[in-house]
Amino acid sequence: MKKILIAALFFAASASALAQTPAADASFKLKVATFIDEWHDDAAHARWAYFDKMAKNGVYIGTDKSELWSRDEFKAWAKRFFDKGKAWSFKSTKRNIYFSPDKHYVWFDEQLATQMGVCQASGVIHNTGKGFEIEHYQLSMAVPNEVNDKVVSLIKEAEAAEAKK
Repeated sequence: MKKILIAALFFAASASALAQTPAADASFKLKVATFIDEWHDDAAHARWAYFDKMAKNGVYIGTDKSELWSRDEFKAWAKRFFDKGKAWSFKSTKRNIYFSPDKHYVWFDEQLATQMGVCQASGVIHNTGKGFEIEHYQLSMAVPNEVNDKVVSLIKEAEAAEAKK
């Protein structure tokens, strides 16, 4: 009986190892990249499917310190843009994709060409077995080191003005 159990475990481990081939991993990364690109394209064309690609309890963190939204809060905030048929356009110029061994969770970082200039973002995606959904996304503006002091000064001025209100 022990030999049968050991053989079964060995077979299961071997099958799992075969599923984790470099080609299978590359194919999975391509599926993830396509999903993220489609999500960005949905926003660029103000398609409501954009929000369907986010998990019901998903979180979106924007560039302003006040922009920490649940999916539904983000959808309500963005409605004014989507109703006009034009939202934001983000094009990935560089992306790294990582995933758990069982491929149920994916995390990524990317650099984006946007109307704000170069931005950086990171996210977490859940592979539900029925498809992908974005659990968490954080967008930030990429500030060149050469202008960092100026940007920090502007932020301090804005925060001081806000505190006086």
